[in-house]
Amino acid sequence: MKIPEQATALYALDNCEFFPVPGHDGGRNKAWIIRQNGEKKYVLRVSDLDDRAEEDYLAETEFIHYLAANSGPVADVIPSIHNRLVEHVDWNGKKVFVILFSYAKGIFLYDNGYRYREGASLEEYFFNTGRTLGAIHRLSKQYVPSHHRPDYFDKYNMDYLGKLIPDNFSDLKKAIADRLDKFKALPKDKNSYGLVHFDYSDGNYHIDMSTGEITVFDFDNCMTCWYLFDLANLWTHGEGWCRGIPDPKAQRAYMWHYFNTILEGYRAETDISEELLAKLPLFIDMVLIESIVDAFECAVREGEELDFEDIEDAAECLIQGIPYAGIGEA
Repeated sequence: MKIPEQATALYALDNCEFFPVPGHDGGRNKAWIIRQNGEKKYVLRVSDLDDRAEEDYLAETEFIHYLAANSGPVADVIPSIHNRLVEHVDWNGKKVFVILFSYAKGIFLYDNGYRYREGASLEEYFFNTGRTLGAIHRLSKQYVPSHHRPDYFDKYNMDYLGKLIPDNFSDLKKAIADRLDKFKALPKDKNSYGLVHFDYSDGNYHIDMSTGEITVFDFDNCMTCWYLFDLANLWTHGEGWCRGIPDPKAQRAYMWHYFNTILEGYRAETDISEELLAKLPLFIDMVLIESIVDAFECAVREGEELDFEDIEDAAECLIQGIPYAGIGEA
């Protein structure tokens, strides 16, 4: 039986149309957008890789459901007719995990040509980006999970990364090992370390262009880590807003304007460790390591050799100690 037919039975999706979402490089899942009465209502996600257990998906969906139940800015998980957040179906003779999400209101920023809503400033967008993340982190600090996602060091350790990254990348492996030692010395108290999105960027939320409100989805990579990781990830994604500024000093100034506006929105929801914020360059290195590891994992998953150009800039930053992903200091 095909996925849409099985999902229709599991979630009582009668009179719905299923539209497959085109995949992207490195994508882990298959997805369908579901329309009911002509409107986008749900997103069906099917996970067919063998590298995660049911507990991982339960931990992800329970966290999202908790956030939504407490007015968090997320696309909620829809329980099945059996009141389960995670279901199994048979797909091509293999048991796969199925999750149904509500459809996030709004659109991607890139679907609007990277133009923000008419009549509003980019500062509003930057502020809302930080405020939305702050709301998620505020709720995460109060969250007591029933099932657990991985801890950062469950994956980011040299036992695993040393095998994943080939030996001809010895300088890169040494640089990563050096950063991991520094990460281990960071404080991990309740207000600085908890369940984070781990991929918070404009590719994983929709914006309501009538109000500016942001709705977040795709917690597929969420893990227990420092809250500063999500903020550092926003820093690296902010380079695009200043890339066209020719003067380096003006470029740096605008980058800090962007980030400080995000922090203003973030602090409207929750506090932030000033001690860790002072270590922003180190957390940016953490983001670079994540992107490098993801590239190697994708290559292994696809049975291909890594194209070094995909990681060259990030690797150079780590090996040479270049700060701020090439932007420079304030």
